[in-house]
Amino acid sequence: MTFRALVVEKDTDGKTHAAIQTLSDDRLPAGDVTVAVEYSTVNYKDGLCLGPGGGLVRTYPHVPGIDLAGSVTASDDPRYAPGDKVVLTGWRVGEVHWGGYAETARVKADWLVPLPHGLTTRHAMAVGTAGLTAMLAIMALEDHGLAPARGEVLVTGAAGGVGSVATAILANLGYAVAAVTGRPEQAAYLHALGAGRIVPREDLAETVKRPLEAETWAGCVDAVGGAMLARVLGQMRYGGSVAAVGLSGGAALPATVIPFLLRGVNLLGIDSVMQPFESRRRAWDRIVRDLPMDRLEAMIQPATLADLPDLGKAILAGQQRGRVVVDVRA
Repeated sequence: MTFRALVVEKDTDGKTHAAIQTLSDDRLPAGDVTVAVEYSTVNYKDGLCLGPGGGLVRTYPHVPGIDLAGSVTASDDPRYAPGDKVVLTGWRVGEVHWGGYAETARVKADWLVPLPHGLTTRHAMAVGTAGLTAMLAIMALEDHGLAPARGEVLVTGAAGGVGSVATAILANLGYAVAAVTGRPEQAAYLHALGAGRIVPREDLAETVKRPLEAETWAGCVDAVGGAMLARVLGQMRYGGSVAAVGLSGGAALPATVIPFLLRGVNLLGIDSVMQPFESRRRAWDRIVRDLPMDRLEAMIQPATLADLPDLGKAILAGQQRGRVVVDVRA
């Protein structure tokens, strides 16, 4: 049996290049469950794995794709049987283990989650790691006291994958959402997802000498990090929390401890890669309940395997909007 996959290879001079290849099943890595992949998606890590690697890929040739959804075709684990619909996000699949940019994947059963009732495999990949991360961030904020009555919630990098899903879910839950973007042309898109107002990126892009500014935000889902996160910490309301999910603005945090000591601000780290099964199930159940499918549909950009090299470059350059859904069979 053979299958098509987007394979990344590295030349002797260290340069990588990606191309669609036809592979035999004996090339698949070890695993308990074989999946006929239907859809995948594009996250920031995928952009790295499609291109320079970013230190994520250990061996070449490599098949990227940190997310996948499809049907089980063979299983050595009693939890899954042929025909079962499944979703996989994280666990370093697509980084150190071959991933979802292929018609067939072989993975460990522990990495899978049954497709949530009420979602198609296509919509599951419209959510993907980005949407799962957004939901985990909102759940963490709620666990630390966030509620619609507390005030406005800030979403940075709002036109990206995490930001788009976070904006749609928060608005649907009744929160007043302020969406940060450096792309003014995305204002109508963000308002359609439920953002009440648009905050230009330049308003928050620079650090200030004052460790505290006016109390503005009840909560924040931050996908940017760096100087913007430091600035936001000083604008949080007393007892407010920031869920940190990304670092597109840099990994350094030029901040002081003053917001934590004088306002009781919480900085919550959000990881979706190694989340245990029950936490994943809880988040997926909340996604089905709290993310309107019409708003999710509005985020989708369809793609095929052939489109992925260019899409990988676009997401690294901050030019991707919403969620890409890759039909690996097309």
